Amino acid sequence: MKHSLAGWIFAGPAVFVIAVFFGIPVLAALVLSLTDFDLYALADFRNLRFVALHNYWELLHTPIFWKALGNTAYFVVAGVPLSIGLSLAAAVMLNAPVARLKAFFRTALFAPVVTTLVAVAVIWRYLFHTRYGLVNWVLGHIGISPVDWLGDPRWAMPTIILFAVWKNFGYNMVIFLAGLQGIPQELYEAARIDGASKWQQFRHITLPMLAPVLLVVGVITISGYFQLFAEPYVMTRGGPLQSTVSVLYFMYEEGFKWWNLGRASAVAFLLFLIILVVTTLLTRFGRRRGLT
Repeated sequence: MKHSLAGWIFAGPAVFVIAVFFGIPVLAALVLSLTDFDLYALADFRNLRFVALHNYWELLHTPIFWKALGNTAYFVVAGVPLSIGLSLAAAVMLNAPVARLKAFFRTALFAPVVTTLVAVAVIWRYLFHTRYGLVNWVLGHIGISPVDWLGDPRWAMPTIILFAVWKNFGYNMVIFLAGLQGIPQELYEAARIDGASKWQQFRHITLPMLAPVLLVVGVITISGYFQLFAEPYVMTRGGPLQSTVSVLYFMYEEGFKWWNLGRASAVAFLLFLIILVVTTLLTRFGRRRGLT
């Protein structure tokens, strides 16, 4: 009893802060999503009406919402495997016994994670500029015509995916490095004695031993990539032709451009449900495989 009381005394302030600054706002947003709260209600609360699930029903019949959801799904499906694969490859190379300057490369590859997203997004926007960008300048010197990276609907989202992968893969790389360093070296020594190649060691030792880490990284990356906002906001403003409008960008426009705060709150909870379903399915798959 005393130990339990002491635990609550130490955890109490943190629980209180979470309840005040997270629990109450989430509950308020849920209530808000059941109303038609807009600019008129903000001026006079007598204009506020309870509409129940009307906002959710209306969103499901709004083409731009499905467009934003499709763009976000494209970003997740293409970006998550690329980000995880690149992170794992970098971690394996940096964990190799013969790798030199490990500390320098770890710091250099992790640096994009701690840089300001808006600042580096602006830099990337200029790098991919159609006329003055470094990327098109290099392509021109090898005989390839300039590409309108951020102005062509075919290339805008792939460009944003490349930027997001470059910006975030270092975080997962550090997690994979920690997992790799926890694998007993005796397993690799035994495999080498048996004549296993590097690829066989990676497939039959590294990947199975890293499976729980892969599950955690997958859940974190998927939930983070579903929350795409800053990249299209800074680089394309949702264009061209709404090809980079994400669910969060759509929510931002509903709430802070058109002041449909009830609909914006409904978008937030629909996105929450999507992320919850996807991560739950991934976790259950991992549990069935014995990864958790």
